[in-house]
Amino acid sequence: MRLILSPLALIAAPALAQQPPPAGPPTGETVFDDTWVTIGVGAGYSPSYTGSDDYRVSVLPVVQGKVMGVRIEPRPAGIALNLLPEVRGKPHLSLGPVVRLRSDRAENIDDPVVELAGELDRAVEVGVSAGINFPGQLTRRGTLSFTLDARQDVAGAHSGLVFEPRVQWSSPLGQAAFVQLSVGGEFADGDFGRYYQSVTPVQAAASGLPQFAADGGMTSIGASVFAAYDLDGNARNGGLGLVMIAGYSRLQGDAARTPYTALRGDADQGLIVLGIGYTF
Repeated sequence: MRLILSPLALIAAPALAQQPPPAGPPTGETVFDDTWVTIGVGAGYSPSYTGSDDYRVSVLPVVQGKVMGVRIEPRPAGIALNLLPEVRGKPHLSLGPVVRLRSDRAENIDDPVVELAGELDRAVEVGVSAGINFPGQLTRRGTLSFTLDARQDVAGAHSGLVFEPRVQWSSPLGQAAFVQLSVGGEFADGDFGRYYQSVTPVQAAASGLPQFAADGGMTSIGASVFAAYDLDGNARNGGLGLVMIAGYSRLQGDAARTPYTALRGDADQGLIVLGIGYTF
């Protein structure tokens, strides 16, 4: 088990930071009313690559907040900006740019056979995130959100398109605690599938794995739970908070059938993250 400093590739995972209260009826002045920033760090236990059954510990730094009306929202190994204003107590849209660094099999390949197939290049995926949020769902302070991220690799690694839809429900639990439940998936085109899931003749000769020709489609579906607790008992004034993320995903289609998963790994992927954040 290795300890490394890198972004943690989470499936449908929320931010590693204390979340602001969702939109709802005004309840007095809070740290989230104007400009605010959360910085956080945590330790995550997750597969060494998508489809691996070898797990490692990663250190995950996160920054989120709102500056000059622009919301900064963490993404797995990336970030998104929401350029649209939030409307308290009413449905509202989110829209803005999103970027993600994808480092699958670019380093730290724990499986010696997969390592023989060779390292891949890092992808830089850039695109748009759009969503709609409905406050007052299930509980008075609960928010139900539907979001879609669409990204294109601009670094020339997989050079493909990736789509990540997700549904989230979030709500404070009293003054100190917050919970968020998330369900989502990942879809990718043929360029993505061929780059990460195919076993080429050269890779087969080097590793001994059978050749495999992959294509696009759904790559995974998963769910996660995020919980946070403010250490002074009042999340509305910022300060230190503890966080926990637990998630599970199941690889689908060629992502599950590829020898990198079917012969050397596991289609069932789990993760756990424990951390701390500070809001000011």
